[in-house]
Amino acid sequence: MSWLPKVRVAACNVSPVFLDTAKTVQKTVGLIQEAARNRADLVVFPETYIPAYPLWAGLAAPIDNHHFFTRLAHQSLLITGPEIRTLRQTCAQAKIFAHIGFNERSSASVGCLWNSAVLISDKGEILNHQRKLVPTWYEKLIWANGDGAGLRVVDTERCGKVGALLCGENTNPLARWSLMAQGEQLHITTWPPVWPTRRVSSSQTQGSTASSPSKQYDNLAANRTRTSAHCFEAKCFGVMSSMYMDKVFRDEILAAIPSAEETLDSLTQGASLFIDPTGTQVGESVVGEEGIAYADLDLNACVEPKQFHDVVGYYQRFDVFDLKVNRERLEAQNAFRDDEVVAEVGERASAVGSDETWSQESTREPSGLGHGVGGLKVL
Repeated sequence: MSWLPKVRVAACNVSPVFLDTAKTVQKTVGLIQEAARNRADLVVFPETYIPAYPLWAGLAAPIDNHHFFTRLAHQSLLITGPEIRTLRQTCAQAKIFAHIGFNERSSASVGCLWNSAVLISDKGEILNHQRKLVPTWYEKLIWANGDGAGLRVVDTERCGKVGALLCGENTNPLARWSLMAQGEQLHITTWPPVWPTRRVSSSQTQGSTASSPSKQYDNLAANRTRTSAHCFEAKCFGVMSSMYMDKVFRDEILAAIPSAEETLDSLTQGASLFIDPTGTQVGESVVGEEGIAYADLDLNACVEPKQFHDVVGYYQRFDVFDLKVNRERLEAQNAFRDDEVVAEVGERASAVGSDETWSQESTREPSGLGHGVGGLKVL
């Protein structure tokens, strides 16, 4: 029996044009078009792909990184800006869905940034706009806290029910369960190129063992473990998309932080790959180089494992557990209540990515998600 779609997904293991939004957007356009030519229904890009992941925050003290933060703030995107509009138009023209990570800036503050992503439909509609709930560790020096507005699973029909979490959010059981409770069938996870956890020098690495303090965090193993765990629990397919650190990216970091060379060389670059509902890797994979991995995923394979553990169906106790999710979009303007400001905020929200070719329907909320599902209560 088959009633769910079969989906061809492209996972990009690619490097941005470091801190250059215009060139990175153009590269993104080319990759979207390439994935469409290869018959992909959905193409996925890494965490904060546009214009880069702020790796410097994990390699040097914040007092040494003002120039990087200033460049990132200048190159970050407004959700209403022309770059997002270009990406939407590309998806519409290529007739492909895309999930794209980017650094988002606030219209209320030139220094407020979020780790954000958008899911764009094959008609150029923004189906979901999410902001990372909690920046992880040194990321707190760069990004503000996000909100629950993007904790949504979108029924795309063509690609099934699609949800996403950004990097470390995939370690948050409540965020993960909130997506499971909406019937997620395809789970997107996006990652940085590397994840430094220790300063490494040649004197430390000599004679080191697996349990020694010099052992670096295994970015590849950790990310795969988290994605596999979610897919196994949700009985869904998973897509991993990791940023790749190319020579230009690396050289820019080392030009400013030369002491980080040995630390960078000790790190494992991430991978882009696919996981099935049993937690097993399937399809193509790319690691240690730039490229696009492809997989053909039959979402009907999500059904049979639900017999064993359906954690949002029979294998749950809704009389014991209760989760509430606040989906309010948190903005500086929320503090104002006079009619003029409220009207201005409403007009801005309705104009997301709009121009003469886009209708207001392009910013509508995903249907069927404004109520409690399987013990999940949306405020």
